[in-house]
Amino acid sequence: MTDTPKVHDMGGHPNASPIDHSEHTLMDWERRIDSIRGVLGDKGYITVDELRRAIEGLPPERYQSLGYYQRWAEAVEALLIEKGLLTAAELDATMTRLESAAGGAR
Repeated sequence: MTDTPKVHDMGGHPNASPIDHSEHTLMDWERRIDSIRGVLGDKGYITVDELRRAIEGLPPERYQSLGYYQRWAEAVEALLIEKGLLTAAELDATMTRLESAAGGAR
């Protein structure tokens, strides 16, 4: 076991001030990932503890580079693959298709 703290042990880094919720209005994709997480939880596919484990398992550099809901998205993706509900190839193909469709709609 290592004594190096994981990202979840950092407390209020970079500061311990309360979160000012007025600084950030949720974007549509953030609401969607929250909804996806909720549905997956309601259906019994993932638990809050599993989500937390997946978020805390992100490499520290990756964790630091992502925003709150970006961490959720990566954690949900990892859990879906881990549980065999989707494959990385299926997710990649879907993302490619969605990005192509979005590019064609511009």
